[in-house]
Amino acid sequence: MIPYSRQSINKQDIASIVRVLKSDFLTQGPLVEKFERKISNLVKAKYAVASNSGSSALHLACLSLKLGPKDIVWTVPNTFAATVNCAINCGASVDFVDIDSETWNISIDRLIQKLHYAKQKRKLPKILIPVHFAGQPTEQKTIWELSKKYNFKIIEDASHSLGAKHFGEPVGSCKWSDITVFSFHPVKIITTGEGGISLTNNRLLADKMKMYRTNGITKDLRYFKIKNSQPWYYEQQESGFNYRMNDISATLGLSQIMRLNKFLKKRNRIAEIYKRLLKNIPIKFQKILSSNYSSYHLFVVQFDLKRARYDYKYIFKKFRSKNFFVNLHYMPLHMSPFFKKKGFKLGQFPVAESYGKNSLSLPIFVDLKKKTIVRLCKLINDFF
Repeated sequence: MIPYSRQSINKQDIASIVRVLKSDFLTQGPLVEKFERKISNLVKAKYAVASNSGSSALHLACLSLKLGPKDIVWTVPNTFAATVNCAINCGASVDFVDIDSETWNISIDRLIQKLHYAKQKRKLPKILIPVHFAGQPTEQKTIWELSKKYNFKIIEDASHSLGAKHFGEPVGSCKWSDITVFSFHPVKIITTGEGGISLTNNRLLADKMKMYRTNGITKDLRYFKIKNSQPWYYEQQESGFNYRMNDISATLGLSQIMRLNKFLKKRNRIAEIYKRLLKNIPIKFQKILSSNYSSYHLFVVQFDLKRARYDYKYIFKKFRSKNFFVNLHYMPLHMSPFFKKKGFKLGQFPVAESYGKNSLSLPIFVDLKKKTIVRLCKLINDFF
């Protein structure tokens, strides 16, 4: 089976895990903080809060920004459910902004239009969650300027884009956002087995996320409600969660990060091979803006089905029959049963809807062989 993505594990990764298994700490040891420092230094952010998944990291980000039942969060329809669940689990409402037909990231034109209209109706979002789709950064500099004009906070869902850059700035620096979230699921750029991390340059937000991550408990004297300097004292100040990352995950992440540049170069090289082999076929690639460097978590192609010999269902099943486990990233969220119950309808976000009818993610991962890419491209050629 050739999946759309998978982890790359070497002897060094395995050895690092064995060392932790033989150590005193499987969890709540020193390696989580070491991993946090490594990531924050890498992306030039001041603070990092590691967690047990990207989904948890998104939830912590929303909680730290005091998202609640009277608030609205905006994001894009072509994203994973975790991007909206973090808001829903805070009791907030969710709305969407359509995507750009070339970059497949949030459309700046549609965002500006929607913000203008929402201001008139007094229904501006408290938080915008732009998604760096497939590894390409959104137009964060422009979005940041809009956030100052319309007074909303920004959580970058950078689950796809560790190692990506926007105007030379590492995604995760939070130069143009309040919080950035990465995922370390096995299909992502590096993996910790399961895991996530939230980056920010705001110490208060970082400390809030740490508290919520640890069942709402703090041991930080600066935040105590009751004056107490006893060394055993701690306070539960909120209803929190057990979202901690363990040391086994952290050590895997520390080992993997040493090969990040290699991973990024290989993913970009695979993308170039696909583009070269498929350049004369009526399919569309994601447009990478000149201001961006993509980490290529996904390599998505959009089929011109009017010129294809077969329909989408046949193409999808044909890939699977040849052991190429392509996938759709993503079905538009507003067309799911959950959001249909909330009143969303077909036609509200036409670009995302069109994208969802004719796009597929082709395999892209570090250990993918060129001969496999060639075989897959020949199969695509047969569709036209």
